[in-house]
Amino acid sequence: MRPTLEVADIVRAHGDEFRRAHAESLSVGQKRVLRAIERCRTAALGGHLEQCDQCGHERNAYNSCADRHCPKCQSLARAKWLEKRQAELLECEYFHVVFTLPAELAALALQNKRQMYDLLFRATADTLQSIAADPQHLGAQIGFFCILHSWGQTLNFHPHLHCVVPGGGISLDGSRWVACRPGFFLPVKVLSRRFRKLYLRYLEQTYAAGKLQFYGELQELSDLKNFARYLAPLHDSEWVVYAKAPFGGPERVLDYLGRYTHRVAISNNRLEELKDGQVRFAYKDYKHEQRHKVMTVSADEFLRRFLLHVLPDSFQRIRNYGLLGNRHRAENLARCRELLAMPAPIPPPERNYRERWQQLTGHDPLQCPQCRNGKMVRIAILPVGGPIQRCDTS
Repeated sequence: MRPTLEVADIVRAHGDEFRRAHAESLSVGQKRVLRAIERCRTAALGGHLEQCDQCGHERNAYNSCADRHCPKCQSLARAKWLEKRQAELLECEYFHVVFTLPAELAALALQNKRQMYDLLFRATADTLQSIAADPQHLGAQIGFFCILHSWGQTLNFHPHLHCVVPGGGISLDGSRWVACRPGFFLPVKVLSRRFRKLYLRYLEQTYAAGKLQFYGELQELSDLKNFARYLAPLHDSEWVVYAKAPFGGPERVLDYLGRYTHRVAISNNRLEELKDGQVRFAYKDYKHEQRHKVMTVSADEFLRRFLLHVLPDSFQRIRNYGLLGNRHRAENLARCRELLAMPAPIPPPERNYRERWQQLTGHDPLQCPQCRNGKMVRIAILPVGGPIQRCDTS
């Protein structure tokens, strides 16, 4: 069922005035995302006309924008990705570890997303692998994947990585499976301090290589002494690394992945109202026992916050490391299964669009919504370039 309010409705109602007000600051990527969401599943993208083979009911089926920032276009991509991951799960405990970039670096990250996000992945991966390989801790090679999120519940800029890690790995000599202690993966304080050390080291190297840009209030950081002074407090502060309660068995991991992968900054079902240029949306206040609250901001501020989270072009926000690295993943997984005495996985069946959608929602996308008996059959092509219906903001 379509939500009563969507991000697309807000863009259609206020996108033009937002573009005019921020014409000089909007990036090409942000403009492209606005245009894609505005046109998604409208006559502007074309589509086809369907008719029920039983009762004759007709409906327009417009094409999707397929933009990865669009709240409506992630479900099938997520389902396809999850099918592949299901065959890779191991019979062991799984852990969820979150690495967060300090708030003091947020402004710098906004101006250098690609570089700062890449460093976040690199420092996180190196931290997990080096601490896990240390005989004082696990003494094993591990595999894991990381998912980048850049938002908090109120759409504030809050870059962090969600890491999903099996609770063990292959011994350094490759001869056995090394399991971590039940319910405990690696010490959070040790992870936090290694993460801080590595990230700041990599950041200083990136600065020295001239790969960072500074604008506006940060322009003074182009001076080496000012940059060193900017980073100095971060060398002594506590960086947030959070280990959530373990998932338990692999079956719990897929439930988690369904919630966290292919997410965008805000889902349509959190939107409550668009009225008089104001947007109301629900959020969880994690500082106050995850209480459910409602925030009201102007449409201009809502769109500004939403666009903070547009990724650089072609940026990979889900990455695999260690034993799950793309190059040797198949052989590493086979060795893990051998050491865990697991059977070989059964490949997932090939599914078309209709089958995936039916599995995801429980509804057949071709079932006639009118008579519930017939099937919708394509009878005509709808050309690209029709009008975009604007949202009624009254």
